[in-house]
Parts: sequence; structure tokens; C-alpha cells
Amino acid sequence: MISKELDRAGLPVALISAMYPLAQQVGASRIVKGVRIPHPCGDPSLPPEMDARLRRDIVDSAIKALQKEVSGPTLFLPSIAFRE
Repeated sequence: MISKELDRAGLPVALISAMYPLAQQVGASRIVKGVRIPHPCGDPSLPPEMDARLRRDIVDSAIKALQKEVSGPTLFLPSIAFRE
């Protein structure tokens, strides 16, 4: 997985994925839980303003994940609850 290689090279990476268990299994260090496979960074079934808030929260979670030191696969959850 490319995120592991970038991390190994000293570039922190936050992987946004709806398939977070798989990302954990392959050893990605910072994993942000996405919404669904076709739309990991949002939910087009939501009203536009809610979708925008959700997308912003997911990206904010990824930015915060980049600022954290981790020693192994770590899952970061957006603060906004969304349907699965």
C-alpha cells in the first residue's frame, strides 16, 4: 500500500477509507473512517448542507490524524455521525 511506503519515507499519510478494517490489516498507520466505498468523503443522499458538513468533518479528521504520532494502525473517526 502506497500510504505505508510514504510513511516509511517520512511523509505522514492519512488514508480515508470506508474499508478501514482492510486498511488496518495491511498496516496503514493513520486511517480515517469514510462513509461508503463509492463515496468515502461524503454522502450524496444527504441534503447539500449536511453533506458539506460531513465532508468537512472527514477532512478535518484527516488533518488532525496527520498531526498525531502513531506507532501502528490507528483509526480516526469523524465527529459527525453518519449512516452506514
